[in-house]
Amino acid sequence: RLPEQQKTSESPLSWFRGMYLPPALHPLNKTFVKGGEWQDIDSTQEKRRAFLQDFCRKYNSRKKLQTHLVHLVSRIYVEDRHKVLYCEVPKAGCSNWKRVLMVLSGLAASANNISHDDVHYGKHLRKLDSYDLKGIYTRLNMYTKFIFVRDPMERLVSAFRDKFEHPNSYYHPVFGKAIIKKYRQNADEEALKTGSGVKFKEFIQYLLDSHRPIGMDIHWEQVSKLCYPCLINYDFIGKFETLEEDANYFLQLVGAPANLKFPKFKDRHSSDERTSTEVVRQYLKELSKEERQLTYDFYYLDYLMFNYTSP
Repeated sequence: RLPEQQKTSESPLSWFRGMYLPPALHPLNKTFVKGGEWQDIDSTQEKRRAFLQDFCRKYNSRKKLQTHLVHLVSRIYVEDRHKVLYCEVPKAGCSNWKRVLMVLSGLAASANNISHDDVHYGKHLRKLDSYDLKGIYTRLNMYTKFIFVRDPMERLVSAFRDKFEHPNSYYHPVFGKAIIKKYRQNADEEALKTGSGVKFKEFIQYLLDSHRPIGMDIHWEQVSKLCYPCLINYDFIGKFETLEEDANYFLQLVGAPANLKFPKFKDRHSSDERTSTEVVRQYLKELSKEERQLTYDFYYLDYLMFNYTSP
């Protein structure tokens, strides 16, 4: 909440204007980095940061800022010991990143012993929007902000497989029932009752529908709307495609304990084949050419911001 005197003198929007995107990139603090094997990863990192910065200058999305600061930071997790802020992008290694944050903050001795439920429902980690405005502003300016992203189509297919192809007590009755009811002709009573068995084509119809029967979900929301990369200047941009090396380089950058490595294990459905380019291709075959194009258009900004090749 704004102090009373600020409420009367100016709007929250004007008070925050201009605070998001610094005019120049802040250099990463490489004090803790040991050994020369990180040189290539560091070079790639600098290119990613410069690319995003250049894109944001051209796009100039600050002109379109209509969102309050507290909403902008609602997906960002805080780890005060090592002064890091992590913006969660689901299906891009987020479960293991939250495990790592718990170890960094002293809440757990090892990332390997933390269950999925503890990660997602344990309320162990604090989000940036839980601080007052001074706390938010100070951390945005002083802490190392990082994000991990993934090819948009891979992330989308991974989310669909996880939420709709396995038993799920939330996504089937909430999303599945609404999707089947609206997009499946002559749906049988069992499907309407349980919401199980959603087809990828039906899921895409829901995604592209401007009058979708149920709102968006973080697992398939665009990164541009989850983490606002042109309004919050991220210091480190990791990619799922190079997850392990990017993550372990970042841990060195922030002075993590030497024995802490990014976990390699798959969080759930470990026997499933990972969602790869070839797996995505098989799912996209179920769509018409127009549906494929519209799905790409839906994630257009994510493709541009993070320099992914269009499918």
